[in-house]
Amino acid sequence: MPNYPPARRAPIDDVDRAIMRTLTDNARMPNNALAETVGIAPSTCLARVRALQERGIIRGFRADVDPAAIGLPLQAMISVRLRAHTREQNESFRSTAPDLPGVLAVFHMAGSDDYLLHVGVAGPEGLRDFVVDNLTTHPAVAQTRTNLIFEQIAGRRYLGEPSPATS
Repeated sequence: MPNYPPARRAPIDDVDRAIMRTLTDNARMPNNALAETVGIAPSTCLARVRALQERGIIRGFRADVDPAAIGLPLQAMISVRLRAHTREQNESFRSTAPDLPGVLAVFHMAGSDDYLLHVGVAGPEGLRDFVVDNLTTHPAVAQTRTNLIFEQIAGRRYLGEPSPATS
């Protein structure tokens, strides 16, 4: 999803921020408990959550799955540089990368690398096979660089507060 400039989105108020902050901590919270937590009526709360979804501010509710628990204990960030920066090569890679086995996230980047892939695999052989079978054979890929992840430390997931640079 593209990043839209602030002018394309209606402003959010303190109640919306409280809803987002609370849902970020617990997206499974029932509406009546959410309403009580943020201090509004349940019907108002439900309408606000739906409005935040319709406006694209809340994009969805997801389970946070531990890759190691499902047999993917080795994680890596793989930088990908394309051969050419044509629309065709970009779209070719962009359309296939999210569906590659073990891909947890794909980031389209500015700078020296074009894409960054977060992958989870069973072990070193799986990582090697992923790079060789899926990336070095892709016609749009010129170069890859793999960095192993020792530990993933969750950042502040709530994004509703304006950053100091934009306030």
